[in-house]
Amino acid sequence: MTSNPFRQALTYASLLMVGAGGAVAADRLLTQAPSLAQQPPNQEQPISQAPLNLDSEPAPMAAMPVNYNFIADAVQRVGPAVVRIDAQRTVSSGSRFFNRPFGRQFGGDMPDSPSRVQEGTGSGFIVDANGIILTNTHVIDGADRVTVVLKDGRRFEGEVVGQDPITDVAVVKIEATDLPTVPIGDSEQLQPGEWAIAIGNPLGLDNTVTAGIISATGRSSAEIGVADRRVGFIQTDAAINPGNSGGPLLNERGEVIGMNTAIINGAQGLGFAVPINTARSIADQLISTGRAEHAYLGIRMLTLTPEVREQLNNDPSSSISVNEDQGILIVEVASGSPAEQAGLEPGDVIIRLGDRTVEDATDVQRVVEASQIGEALPIEIRRNGEDLALSVAPGVMPDNLQG
Repeated sequence: MTSNPFRQALTYASLLMVGAGGAVAADRLLTQAPSLAQQPPNQEQPISQAPLNLDSEPAPMAAMPVNYNFIADAVQRVGPAVVRIDAQRTVSSGSRFFNRPFGRQFGGDMPDSPSRVQEGTGSGFIVDANGIILTNTHVIDGADRVTVVLKDGRRFEGEVVGQDPITDVAVVKIEATDLPTVPIGDSEQLQPGEWAIAIGNPLGLDNTVTAGIISATGRSSAEIGVADRRVGFIQTDAAINPGNSGGPLLNERGEVIGMNTAIINGAQGLGFAVPINTARSIADQLISTGRAEHAYLGIRMLTLTPEVREQLNNDPSSSISVNEDQGILIVEVASGSPAEQAGLEPGDVIIRLGDRTVEDATDVQRVVEASQIGEALPIEIRRNGEDLALSVAPGVMPDNLQG
C-alpha cells in the first residue's frame, strides 16, 4: 500500500502543535511509542580529543595513577549526589496520568478496579547542598507521596517544588543540608562522539552505571516520537532502562550534561536526555515561581513539499489552496492567539521568522521557544503569491496545552 505524503505531513504537523500552539493525543499518532526510563518495582521488561597537529611536538601528558579509569573517577565523584525517587500515586483507569503516553509506560496496563495505589521508581540528582533535586516530571507527576533515597541509605520525604510537562523537568526539595552535589557542564558545547556516562536506578538496581557516546544532539520531539515535548534532546547509546528517568548524563569530566528521560520501545542504543542547559533554565523558573512559561504563537502548521502541495490541492475536504512547494504552511490559527492578533491566516506560508529563514516546522518551533514572551518577532509570509512582513508577539502557552 502506498503512503500518503499529505497524511504523513499532517501527522508531523500535529506532532509539532505544542511548539506552535496546539495540542494532540500523541498515542493516536505514533507508530513507535516511547518507553520511559522508569518503571514500577519488580516489573520485567523485555574522550573528546583536541584536533591533531602533526607539525608540532606532542604535549607532555599529565601523570595518571596506575590503572586510572576516568569513568570510575567520574562516578566516584558524582555518585553520592544521585538519588532514587520513589513515587506513590492513587490512580484509576480514567486518570489524566494514564491518558498520557509517558504515564502509561510508568505502570503498564490498568486493572478493572476503579482505583489503586501505584508505586514507581525513578532517579534524580542533587544540584544544591540544601536539598534541591532535579528529576523528570513523569517520575513525580500526580504523586501523593515522594520519597528520596540517598546513596548512603538516608530517606527523606520530598516536596514537589514545581514541574513542567513541556520539557519533562521537575524540582523536588528535601529538608537536609550539606548534601553532596553534582558539577554542572555546558550542553551547548556537546559534539557527537564525546563520551557519555549514565547513572541511575534501572529496573530496581540502584546506582547502576553505563557508558557510551553522544550519538546526536538537537533531536526534536517529532523525531523521537514524543509529541508533547519541546526539547532538543541529546541522543546517546549509553544503556538507559526503566528506572533511569531523571538521572544524570555525564561527560568524561564527570559534569552533568543532560537528564536521562526516554527510550524507544524495541530499539537498542537509543536513549534520550534533556540538555542540562534547558533543565537548569526551567528549574530556575520552577524554583522562583513554581511554574515555567513557554512562548506560544497559536498555529498548527506543516512543512510544504511538492507532494504535500499536490495532495492538499486535490483534497476535496481542504479549504486551503497552495501555490508554494516549500515553506511552512499555516493550517490553523487558534482563536484569540498571538498569531490571530498579528493577522496570520490559514493558508499563509511562513518564509522567515525572527532573523532567520525557516525550512521546516521544527525550525519555527525552535525560534518561538527561544523568543521573549511579549516582544515583537518579525515574521515574513507569502499570501496568495505576495510577500508580507508582519510582526507577532509570542504569548504564554495556556495551561490546557501543557499536558
